[in-house]
Amino acid sequence: MNQLQKLCICGETMAVHLRTVIYQKKIEIDHVPVYTCPGCSASEVYPDVKNDLTDLISAYDAYPGRLRLNFEETSELAYLIKKAADREYWNEPVQQIIDGRINELLDMLLLAQSLEDNHWAEQVRKKLGQIASYSQTVNFT
Repeated sequence: MNQLQKLCICGETMAVHLRTVIYQKKIEIDHVPVYTCPGCSASEVYPDVKNDLTDLISAYDAYPGRLRLNFEETSELAYLIKKAADREYWNEPVQQIIDGRINELLDMLLLAQSLEDNHWAEQVRKKLGQIASYSQTVNFT
């Protein structure tokens, strides 16, 4: 079993799916990787994205109204899972999707540096760091 699956306490295999997480009925976050059990319907946020999810919620917790966010804009794991699940990429090897994303991010980093946009460059470095950390802990095959 790879890290995108795990055994539920009911004995069924839980798999990671992209779900909408709703925080305090006011913040809806789409495309969050969540383990889901087909047997007992248990679910839990994928451990490697919990900190990113918590940070995102904290950033918008004081927002006065309802809000809808896309987690793949914050989490590279969510981005990669969403892209791999897209019909357009079904025949593309996962490693090719990952390599393509790394190349995109490196291009963005070069552009951000050439524009001397330090904030953007730091955001791109963070995304590259996420991919590096996920590639050590997640077996996408």
